[in-house]
Amino acid sequence: MTEPTTSDVEQLRERVARFVRERVFPYETLLDAGGPEAARIRAELRERAREAGLWALPLPAELGGGGLSLTAYAALAEAEGASDHGPVALGSAPLLDVTMLARHGSPRVRADVLPLLVSGGLRTCYAMTEPDTPGTEPALTATRAERRPGGGWRVSGRKWFVSNAREADLMTVLVRTDGAPGDREGLSLLLVPTAAPGFTVVRELPVFGATGQYEIALDEVPVDEDHLVGPQGGALAVAGERLQLGRTLRALRWLGQAQRAFDLLCARAVERRGARGPLAGHQLVQRHVFEALLALRSARPLVHEAMALVAGGRDAHVEVGLAKTAAARALQDVADRAVQVFGAAGLGPDTPLPALLRTGRTARVLDGPDEMHITSVARRVLRDAGTPTALRPLPRAT
Repeated sequence: MTEPTTSDVEQLRERVARFVRERVFPYETLLDAGGPEAARIRAELRERAREAGLWALPLPAELGGGGLSLTAYAALAEAEGASDHGPVALGSAPLLDVTMLARHGSPRVRADVLPLLVSGGLRTCYAMTEPDTPGTEPALTATRAERRPGGGWRVSGRKWFVSNAREADLMTVLVRTDGAPGDREGLSLLLVPTAAPGFTVVRELPVFGATGQYEIALDEVPVDEDHLVGPQGGALAVAGERLQLGRTLRALRWLGQAQRAFDLLCARAVERRGARGPLAGHQLVQRHVFEALLALRSARPLVHEAMALVAGGRDAHVEVGLAKTAAARALQDVADRAVQVFGAAGLGPDTPLPALLRTGRTARVLDGPDEMHITSVARRVLRDAGTPTALRPLPRAT
């Protein structure tokens, strides 16, 4: 697929938005509940996406995807991400894993795994954080991989807040192959089959009542030698690359959900009438509209700036930190204001607002809490504050 024109992208965006609005929104409650019925609906949505020519748009064309560049996909990601289930329904959910494994997977993994990921025949997830260990400090990783006498690895440890662990076929796990917890060296990434002996889903970890997060245990799980992702001891570089893209993609999708909440807020203000006319005539409601729009419009350029740098292979730590924090705050703020304007109706099951508000609040903790991004960005800015602009090095390629 050649790079589309601006007009082509706009048309694709509208088609994606219509698909998510008409086909995904009506099934969100059932999809949220999980189970066999959710699996059946997901399979049906995927088939409809293929029929509509919207399947796996940002994944490599040679593997069966749409071949869109990250820059072109960024224009669609908001529309697709207006529902948490949009990326899965449209086949773009494995973008992070496909990108990581295409760059850092072994020849066997690239040949055997990538086509199945793009077709939807395999599901993957990523396990980094451990119980009672700050997720912002990967050097404290205690999960260990030991060499097997006959080749390969045996992995032992625990991970938690692993998204979609129960449905995944393969899990990329951050492990320690050398050194002790606290050492930044000696961390590696292994692609672990979830059907292997010793792999256990310990429990589900509902987030504000929502499903999808799990704690897992690994008890001497055997892993093949060629399932090492990147070089041994090179996990932090690979994970850092993945995190920059992942945080930016999630920020784009949070913008789509914030826009959805804003549209609901405005529709409610116009349609809801009281003794003194529509809510839209009340100044306090007008302020909610203004503040929500300000949050949304302020976050959007930050997110797209970050994506442009990430797509260009540039160092974007500052831009990604700003984008992730701004998008998470915008989603929480806009959803909260929409709930306020809806009143009691915004608290119940008849609107998506409780789910949008939940996502906005968790977004400020998961994938790096606000505090981590604030301090990381500030340190980088202050580090360069004494250097004249003309002498500062250009952002480095990741």
